[in-house]
Amino acid sequence: MLAEFKEHIRTRFPELLSERFLLACSGGVDSVVLAHLCYRAELDFAIGHCNFQLRGPESDADEKFVRNFTLELSKLFFSTSFETNDYVKFNKVSVQIAARELRYRWFRELMQENDIKILVTAHQADDNLETFLINLSRGTGIDGLTGIPEKTETLARPLLPFTRSQILSYAKIENLMWREDRSNSDTKYLRNKIRHELVPKLKELHPTFLKNFKNTQQFISGTSQLAELYIDQIKERIFGSKDGAIQIHVNALLKLRPLEPHLFALFREYGFTEWKDVKSLLTAMSGKEVRSKTHRLLKDRDFLLLAEIQEESPKAYPILQDAKEIHAPIHLKITQVSRVKETPKNVLYVAKETLKYPLTLRKWQKGDYFYPLGMKGRKKVSKFFKDEKMDTLSKERQWLLCSGDAVIWIVGKRADERFKVNGDTQNILKIELDI
Repeated sequence: MLAEFKEHIRTRFPELLSERFLLACSGGVDSVVLAHLCYRAELDFAIGHCNFQLRGPESDADEKFVRNFTLELSKLFFSTSFETNDYVKFNKVSVQIAARELRYRWFRELMQENDIKILVTAHQADDNLETFLINLSRGTGIDGLTGIPEKTETLARPLLPFTRSQILSYAKIENLMWREDRSNSDTKYLRNKIRHELVPKLKELHPTFLKNFKNTQQFISGTSQLAELYIDQIKERIFGSKDGAIQIHVNALLKLRPLEPHLFALFREYGFTEWKDVKSLLTAMSGKEVRSKTHRLLKDRDFLLLAEIQEESPKAYPILQDAKEIHAPIHLKITQVSRVKETPKNVLYVAKETLKYPLTLRKWQKGDYFYPLGMKGRKKVSKFFKDEKMDTLSKERQWLLCSGDAVIWIVGKRADERFKVNGDTQNILKIELDI
């Protein structure tokens, strides 16, 4: 197995030959064998261990075992402990999800602190099969059937081609010791139930079941890559950019056949998995939207607008009288000048004596109005937005510069007549939006 492992590293993970990596070791047979193989292959690595404090003295014994094992290999050892049950209660997640979130967060921090770029984990072929069956039982798209990724930019899984039986055989031949987690035999957990009850039956059906499964999964992965290439081509054709959002013409979507799978594939990376909600948006009224955890998809006339969900901004940002520059929520430069020069849209000249401090920067509110520069009478800001054909997202992102309740400037778009510079103006302020 060592020779096969070395060749696998050389061909698939050459980066592990040239730089130090972090190896996650629980003390179980998979991670112990992985560490021993990496040691025998003369790779440069440190070992990280997480104590989740879920099994009392047994968890502490696991940590002690990994520490001693690391000393035998003459490698650098890192460990941490988590109050996992408290995390479960506070975040209302399962123990498995809590453990995963806690350990990967710690691994990221540890790697940043020690300038380590790659984390290596001990996932193997049987884990891949179990994950496939779990995803299949829960309902999944094609990505859920392609298996555990062999590598990402910061993560490597060099044991994936090797089976549990190969790993156990290597451990026995090398007289390795490891720790058994009793919870791994508890079939109340879905993965364990699949591991101990379903997978053995599948292997009974055909002696080369696992090998056949790996071949099938490679075919699925290839099909997934082709589908991804196809979807990328569609995105290049129908996804446009507008004011920091993605704009998609509804008619272009309605022409796709079959529609539902296209919608799922186009929007899943933004967290939209309920394609029926997206489909209903195509015929909805303007202003309707659906949200994922990270993005919002908004109907605006003949288009869908896709944008990241932004954190709520404070209602108003004050600008004090002596301010020369502000950086949030937008970048404004404020200077006193002697005369008015050319006025592009990102520059405003105002008579300072007409202002009431502090000025404020805020978003548009229902009922706002202003007196457009060069026109008689007032106009609702909402009507101005409509005349400018601003979409909903642009309206939400638009800042107003105000003096008290009065709008001085629809920033970057239109100034107010009441604050203009005239022959009686004593002090002229130039306010410039840095774009």
